[in-house]
Amino acid sequence: MSTANELLRDYQHVIAELSLFTGSKGVFDVVVDDEVLYSKQVTGRHAKPGEVFELFRDRVVPGIGPYER
Repeated sequence: MSTANELLRDYQHVIAELSLFTGSKGVFDVVVDDEVLYSKQVTGRHAKPGEVFELFRDRVVPGIGPYER
């Protein structure tokens, strides 16, 4: 849940929709516009703190700064 909170806190100005789905057997995949950013099944481990946020920032919104408060 902290990943979703980080994304919405800093990139609420570019995220139109964010959905969380429960899975089975410890599934943890992050998909943005049909592109898999992170998959626990592929890596064999859970994401490190901040890892998904960095992937989103670098691959989805490069050059776009965080939401200014």
